[in-house]
Amino acid sequence: MENGVTEEVKGEGGLKEKIIDMLTTCFDPEIPVNIYELGLIYNIDIDDQNMVTIKMTLTSPMCPVAGSLPPEVQEKVKRIPGVLDAKVDVVWEPPWKPEMMSEAAKLQLGMM
Repeated sequence: MENGVTEEVKGEGGLKEKIIDMLTTCFDPEIPVNIYELGLIYNIDIDDQNMVTIKMTLTSPMCPVAGSLPPEVQEKVKRIPGVLDAKVDVVWEPPWKPEMMSEAAKLQLGMM
């Protein structure tokens, strides 16, 4: 587990790093921390054909970006060279909680 994120990744290690780098460019507009450091990414899976499936959650089911953030993540991942296609599944189990944030995110938000 890294940053509160369980990552089951198959495929090229470099592609995983590119995906994580991309995830750090996506933000919940109400929180000045990227979705990866917030702990919203539960799983990144890359199959043998470089099809990427990401399981993510939101800070709450009533999150105002529930309709826009997952498609943004999907489109950004699809644009990464080497990615065949991407799919984002929004999941609610386990529910997100502040403890899932990285130490850097907690520090940035003044929670340490």
